[in-house]
Amino acid sequence: MNGTPKIELRNVAKAFGANRVLEGIDLSIQPGESVAIIGGSGSGKSVTLKCILGLIRPDHGEILVDGADVTRMGARELERQRTKFGMLFQGGALFDSLPVWRNVTFGITQGRARDATRMRRIAAENLERVGLDSKILNLRPSELSGGMQKRVALARAIAPRPEIIFFDEPTTGLDPIRADVINDLIMSLVEDLGVTALTITHDMASARKIAHRVAMLYDGRIIWQGPRDRLHSSGNPYVDQFVQGRADGPIR
Repeated sequence: MNGTPKIELRNVAKAFGANRVLEGIDLSIQPGESVAIIGGSGSGKSVTLKCILGLIRPDHGEILVDGADVTRMGARELERQRTKFGMLFQGGALFDSLPVWRNVTFGITQGRARDATRMRRIAAENLERVGLDSKILNLRPSELSGGMQKRVALARAIAPRPEIIFFDEPTTGLDPIRADVINDLIMSLVEDLGVTALTITHDMASARKIAHRVAMLYDGRIIWQGPRDRLHSSGNPYVDQFVQGRADGPIR
């Protein structure tokens, strides 16, 4: 693909004391592309995501969003940059004290009072996009099932119409059927809205379904990347072991 990548990581490294989490990450994501980063617990997936979001500053390297280096931005510029981002947090991270409609529009209002009628309409439109009825607008998240909570969180992620959506373990805590429903929704939303997507996951079914391309993070480096249909024929013993969930292999 040609043109400026939507997201580009160049030799990104991060350590916490003696713990070297990222050893030099290189990754490029094109506009409208959906990429999944896979890897085991502690492989650095979440740290990579937090570095892109500007929540953690890497020790060295560049993180470019639309060609602008996030690592060199001040607080105000970084805040403007984050308006391009939508986020589906692991576990949903909904506010139990707020009704569904205020949760969905939180990214637009930032918790401040706005035109309630308009916000309810926006919430209803986005709930419809994820297959939920407007009857739940006034319910609290605790009154919803886990699968419905995840859909509400997805509606919140897309409500501000971001250019980039990050998915943090989007199917965690869901049974296989509900997980597949969420994967289908993510795939259709990415295509319908034309957004760029970056997912971190250890769920191979999710990676295969929602990503155009998959990258595997191991020992602080991306050791393989390729189209999702190559995931089961990568020729990389680390990827093969992880994808197949085998105890025997180079990963200990």
